[in-house]
Amino acid sequence: MGMPSGMPMGTMGGAGTTPPPVPSGSAIGPGGTVIPGPPPQFEQSYIENILRMNLGKTGTFYMTYENNSQWNAKVFTGIVEAAGRDHIIIVDGTTGQRIILLTLNLDYITFNEPLNYQYPGVTGTAVPGR
Repeated sequence: MGMPSGMPMGTMGGAGTTPPPVPSGSAIGPGGTVIPGPPPQFEQSYIENILRMNLGKTGTFYMTYENNSQWNAKVFTGIVEAAGRDHIIIVDGTTGQRIILLTLNLDYITFNEPLNYQYPGVTGTAVPGR
């Protein structure tokens, strides 16, 4: 059976109506009614997300390198340039050198200024210094 003449391939004949938008993850019930899905998932509070909210701030990064005879622990100070799931990129404010730190070795980070922080699902930022 062939296509009706004058219709481009990949289209179907019909009234040309556009279905209503349906939120992603929603089910369509009988009669075309939308059944709401679960509430949206908020981004979890991982260190890389906190660092991404604080790009450009200077931090001190405390790292531990197990089984390293030259230096077991090392401290880096730099401006947060980027953060990923397994790494942090900082820039040394004096030399301009970029350093990639693996979060696997990260113990903790200190900042000498208030941080931007938004707990997942809650609006607002950190309270300014006390």
